[in-house]
Amino acid sequence: MGIEESLPSGYALTTVELMAGWARKSSMFPAVFGLACCAMEVMATGGATHDLARWGMEYWRGPRQADLMIVSGRVSQKMAPVLRRVHDQMPDPKWVISMGVCASSGGMFNNYAVVQGVDHIVPVDIYLPGCPPRPEMLIDAVVKLHEQVRGQRLGVHRARAARIAEEEALRARPLSALDPEGPSEGVQPSK
Repeated sequence: MGIEESLPSGYALTTVELMAGWARKSSMFPAVFGLACCAMEVMATGGATHDLARWGMEYWRGPRQADLMIVSGRVSQKMAPVLRRVHDQMPDPKWVISMGVCASSGGMFNNYAVVQGVDHIVPVDIYLPGCPPRPEMLIDAVVKLHEQVRGQRLGVHRARAARIAEEEALRARPLSALDPEGPSEGVQPSK
């Protein structure tokens, strides 16, 4: 039973949300799912030069103690069920960073053996581009994820915020110059 279930809906959630957001962002434990060369950059991020522990993140936790999964490298079709099982073993709330172009979109491996984006298997919160991304880029992604986590709502407020975000995403128009209704504001058609 978490803090969300023990509070009545809408009662004193502003202060509790701020404190829970601060606690969640300040004590993330990553489960590193390193599959290829990007995993070396994740290891370098945990080393003495970059020291990811400054943000309250310590490596080498099992999936049952972790709340952040960093998927680094290409995900093969054989590893996809293992990745999903590790993600399912993580307690809620949990977040995922897709590190590198191979994890985000399959990269240069456009074939039947590699999953063309880890978001086909688990929901992704932050996409980190690059081949391979530098440790500084991973630290920037973690800081951006901390900002998202700090602002997350609790309980019924989180469900309402998710519903509003989904409705806005469904109403969004494509930003294509080939749109039959014309280009969106600020987008110039190509000549």
